[in-house]
Amino acid sequence: MYPEERQQQILQRARTEGRVDVVALAEDLRVTTETIRRDLTVLERAGVLRRVHGGAIPVERLGFEPALATRDAVMTAEKERIAKAAVEELPRDGAIIIDAGTTTGRLAEAIPLDRELTVVVNSPPLATALATRPNLTVIALGGRVRGRTLATVDDFALQLLGQVYVDVAFMATNGLTIERGLTTPDPAEAAVKRSMMAAARRTVMLADHTKVGNDYFARFGALADIDVLITDAGLNDSVADDIRQAGPRVVLA
Repeated sequence: MYPEERQQQILQRARTEGRVDVVALAEDLRVTTETIRRDLTVLERAGVLRRVHGGAIPVERLGFEPALATRDAVMTAEKERIAKAAVEELPRDGAIIIDAGTTTGRLAEAIPLDRELTVVVNSPPLATALATRPNLTVIALGGRVRGRTLATVDDFALQLLGQVYVDVAFMATNGLTIERGLTTPDPAEAAVKRSMMAAARRTVMLADHTKVGNDYFARFGALADIDVLITDAGLNDSVADDIRQAGPRVVLA
């Protein structure tokens, strides 16, 4: 088994059971405890586990939200494929919303040069990057900038979203489950996400498979509220079928 495969098993077990134990993992995976500790260090640096005495806990159990730079370094190949698939959902012209996030940010970079679009964003870095494109009209939502995600939130953002209507909203999420739908740690970001989806004819969710099965504090929608989920091929087939039955079309990139 490759280290990456073993680390994925460890992460999945931590999310299913709530925590993992070094000794038990070493026995079950037939490796040394030193190997498991190295795996846990890799996963902690990726921002998905937090080391505790004798094992580790998934960060969502702690209410911990990894910083943007940390999340941007995780699942990079999968995020690139998801963004490439999301290009197929772009209109030829018109208006779109791009939510703040590491995968949605890759979609912004991949917008074809021939598209004439109005792009509404709630990420100052994303607005700056897109504003140099002559064929794009960029509208940046104002408000308080959250340092951890660099997303704008609160009343200024919500007021503008209440006055616009776009063709597609490309959304990000921290968690996605059949039972609780779409969740994120911060209520202020949840409110903006909810308004973004309400301001769009169609909603396309971009989320790698590690987001599926996680629940966070603030809920901003149900699976039936999204039209398309674009994820990666790491998603379990039966889970993908369950999501399809809940409403959205599922694209595996």
